[in-house]
Amino acid sequence: MKDSSAKPHMKTSGSDRRFYWTVEILVALLALIVLYPLVLTLSSSFSSGKAVTTGRVFLFPVEFTLKGYEEVFKYQKVWIGYKNTFLYTFGGTFINVCMTLICAYPLSRREFPDRKFFTFLFTFSMLFSGGLIPTYLVMRDLGLINSRWALMLPGAIGVTQMIVTRTFIHSTIPESLVEATQIDGCSFTHFFFRFILPLSKAVIAVISLQYAIAHWNAYFNAFIYLSDYKKYPLQVFLRDILIMNEVAENATGTEADMLAERQGMADVLKYALIVVSTAPILCIYPFVQKYFVQGVLIGSLKE
Repeated sequence: MKDSSAKPHMKTSGSDRRFYWTVEILVALLALIVLYPLVLTLSSSFSSGKAVTTGRVFLFPVEFTLKGYEEVFKYQKVWIGYKNTFLYTFGGTFINVCMTLICAYPLSRREFPDRKFFTFLFTFSMLFSGGLIPTYLVMRDLGLINSRWALMLPGAIGVTQMIVTRTFIHSTIPESLVEATQIDGCSFTHFFFRFILPLSKAVIAVISLQYAIAHWNAYFNAFIYLSDYKKYPLQVFLRDILIMNEVAENATGTEADMLAERQGMADVLKYALIVVSTAPILCIYPFVQKYFVQGVLIGSLKE
């Protein structure tokens, strides 16, 4: 007796199978193109300077060594940059998320007066800005030059993230829930903290990751507004090593003699520092990946 609940077998034609094989091959090739530079960087950071300089590293580490990481963590400015970057990333992301939610929630409410006008003002700022010099003058007048706040307060609201969050709240939170809580005497502030925030975990995870990556990789504002190297983020010191080979210049003769060539040591240090500077973000991403697609998809829909 045949099982009536069994799904009918879907037959695929020869052209469909060829199409699927072609797509799978293309996806595999694209994955290799994307992954190979990452694998090469990681393998080079664990290889000897001579092997890296002579180009013998292709996939796996050659002459495995931890000298690159030992020299990186001996460099005092790396620890200073790490501390500052974590401060800017967590502090700046917290400010960004708070300001974005506070702004997106009222703009998602239909009864908010002139919400289209305020939305237009935010959208207008995406196309036009005051420019670098006027912005610098404003920062100077506010007393933020050479201040840590100069890397966290400017750009406190990302317009794209705000629009995505506003659309997410508008399309996800039903009007019936709002009306039911209002009947029970719930205020807008109470509704925001007790309902909006718990139901918006997906979009909060998405914008938090986007803001955190932006703060982690930011270095231009540090060049413009900071003069004290003790306040520099990690990316500034990374630039010093990648462009100026500052670590290699500060290395002692004994340390340099342990590698085949001075340039080989500099190359290993570059790869090791790239791994060290990107590892925290790569470790955080898997924990928010499940929210990423869901939040972007729902937040991008427009009614």
